[in-house]
Amino acid sequence: MKSTVIALATLTAAFAALPAQAAQPVTGRWATVDGKAIVQIAPCGKHLCGKIEKIVKPTPGRPQTDIKNPDPALRSKPLVGLALLSGFEDDGDLWKGTIYDPESGKSYTSKVSRNANGTLKVQGCIAFFCKTQTWTAVR
Repeated sequence: MKSTVIALATLTAAFAALPAQAAQPVTGRWATVDGKAIVQIAPCGKHLCGKIEKIVKPTPGRPQTDIKNPDPALRSKPLVGLALLSGFEDDGDLWKGTIYDPESGKSYTSKVSRNANGTLKVQGCIAFFCKTQTWTAVR
C-alpha cells in the first residue's frame, strides 16, 4: 500500500512538472468560409482579436454596415474594421473567446484552433452545440 502511494505521488509530481501545452499561433490573415471576407487576427492588449480587413464577396443588396447589430446606434458602423473575434485567450490546445456574427447580430462563445493542414477551425457555440467553419490562410 505504501509503495502504491509513493508511486502515485511520484507520477503526479512528474506530470505536474511538464510544461503546459500552448495553443498553436492563429495570428495572421484568414479568408472566412466561402472566401466572403478576410479577417486579420492580431494581439489586442493581452488577448487576440480578429477584425474584418476586407469584404471579398459582398451579399447582394446588403449594405456594407452592421445592420443586424442589436444596438441601433451601431448599425451604421462599416463592416470593414468590425471586430468578429474578441477576448481570445490561450487555453492549452486552442483559443477561447467570443465571436460576433454580423449576419445575425448575435455573439457566441467561440473556440479557434489551427488544423494540421494549416487551416483554422473556428467554432461558435451555444451551450455544447457548436457550428464549425474552416478558414484558410491568406498571403
